[in-house]
Amino acid sequence: MQERTIKQALHYLAAKYPVVTVTGPRQSGKTTLCRMTYPDRKYVNLEAPDVRQFAIDDPRGFLAECREGAILDEIQRTPDLLSHLQPMVDEDPNPGRFILTCSQQFNFREALSQSLAAGPAC
Repeated sequence: MQERTIKQALHYLAAKYPVVTVTGPRQSGKTTLCRMTYPDRKYVNLEAPDVRQFAIDDPRGFLAECREGAILDEIQRTPDLLSHLQPMVDEDPNPGRFILTCSQQFNFREALSQSLAAGPAC
């Protein structure tokens, strides 16, 4: 696996902000980047139907399982989750707590920036 130069930018942003979002087209390496950069971090794939349904049906219960932080992959699949994530981050703004990935969807990126004004995306 080739080392990515953007990994340094991800580390830098995660050291400053509680939530960092990595956006880009599908199959561009967002998940690989995040998992390689934070191999010990809990990883949650919101593409999985059962996981996504849990996040939709019980967002507080879902996020309770991620209280220490996590990589939330494909966050655009559960846009309402951002409204529940924001108060958690407001209570505990520990830098680098959540790393989100989002396939580029411009309407979702606008909602993301309005819900979690927690720093720039990579």
